[in-house]
Amino acid sequence: MNKRILIVLTSHEDLGNTGKKTGFWTEELAAPYYALLDEGAQITLASPKGGQPPIDPKSEDPTAQTDATRRMAEDKELLAQLSNTKKLSEVNPADYDAVFYPGGHGPLWDLAEDTVSQQLITNFYKAGKPVAFVCHAPGVLRHVKIDGEYLVKGKNVTGFTNTEEDAVQLTDVVPFLVEDMLKENGGVYSKTEDWHPYAVVDGKLITGQNPASSEKVAEELLKIL
Repeated sequence: MNKRILIVLTSHEDLGNTGKKTGFWTEELAAPYYALLDEGAQITLASPKGGQPPIDPKSEDPTAQTDATRRMAEDKELLAQLSNTKKLSEVNPADYDAVFYPGGHGPLWDLAEDTVSQQLITNFYKAGKPVAFVCHAPGVLRHVKIDGEYLVKGKNVTGFTNTEEDAVQLTDVVPFLVEDMLKENGGVYSKTEDWHPYAVVDGKLITGQNPASSEKVAEELLKIL
C-alpha cells in the first residue's frame, strides 16, 4: 500500500489549571502508526507548533504500555521524527491520502480551537479523503463545518465517554466533554462499555472511543484506503 498519511498531534501540555501536564496519549500514536506503517504507508507527523509534541505523563505509566508503545520506545526513526514534527500551518493536505488524530487531553485545548486544523480537516473531507480520530481527538471536530453545518451533524460517531472522563476525574478540568459536544453538534453518538475497543465508520469519517480503540480505528482506515 503506497499511501501517504498525516498524523496530527497536540502541542498543548498544561492540564487546565491543575498544575499537572498532559499532551498526546502514547498508545494512540504508537498503535495506529505501526498498523499503518506495517502495511507500507508513508507517515508524516505534524503539530500546531512543530517540533516535539508533549506526551501525557500518565500514558508512560508501566500499566499503560502495550506491544506498540514498547516498540515505539526502541524505534529511533519514529522518535527522531517525533522530536521534529512539521508545523501544521506548513502542511499541504494535497500531499496526503488521509489524516489521523491521536487523542490525549491536549487536543481539547489547542486542536479543538485551531483554525488551521479545522481547515485541514475540511480540505481532506471535501476531497473525499478519510479523516480519523480516536479517544479525545473527536473533540477537534468541535468547530469543523462543511457548507455551514457541523461535520458530525447526522453522522454516526463515538469518542471518549462522559463516564470515562469521570473515571479519570477530569470532568471539571477539561474545557468540554467530548460525548456532550458530539451530541450537541448533531452527531449520532454511540458507545460500548468503558475502556473497551469501539470504532464507528460513517463514510470517510472514522471515530474511536478510547485508547483501546486506537488500533481498531487504524484498521478501519486501512479498509477505506
